[in-house]
Amino acid sequence: MTIPHSVTLGGIAVGSCCVAAYAVYWWFREGHKGGALVPFILAAAYGMLLTLSGGGLLGWAARTTLWGANQVGDKTLKYGVGGTTMDVTRARQLVLDPGGHVVVLLVTVVLLALWKWAKKLRSWKLAVGLVAGICLALSGTVAGAAAVPLGDGVNTLGAAFTKAMAR
Repeated sequence: MTIPHSVTLGGIAVGSCCVAAYAVYWWFREGHKGGALVPFILAAAYGMLLTLSGGGLLGWAARTTLWGANQVGDKTLKYGVGGTTMDVTRARQLVLDPGGHVVVLLVTVVLLALWKWAKKLRSWKLAVGLVAGICLALSGTVAGAAAVPLGDGVNTLGAAFTKAMAR
């Protein structure tokens, strides 16, 4: 099975449903406090970075998640509401540099630590944010457009980290 690195309208629908469901939860259960959005937003940004990473075990997991979201979303659009689907992958793709991959690895460790040891943090927030980021990163939407400066910023941080460690 080859796993494509593209997003369909169904995948965008799944990512958008994740955002919409969390927004309702945030509004009614968390009293729409800004600080409560932080774990979800960080996980979504991380999901975007995993999609931009492309390689390795984490890239494979992101592609597999995206493939699954595309399948579920496409079938839901087709059989659930009688719609159709299409490829909506953004034309301009961004790939992380080696230093950017170091930053992704560091963020992976931080998120795993949060998942394991932050007792007050509901781990499902990280999971839903992660799926939303993976699904929306390659789209032409606002979230997809945010993935480009996010990737550029991570590449810049990674270059600075690499330069500092090479001295």
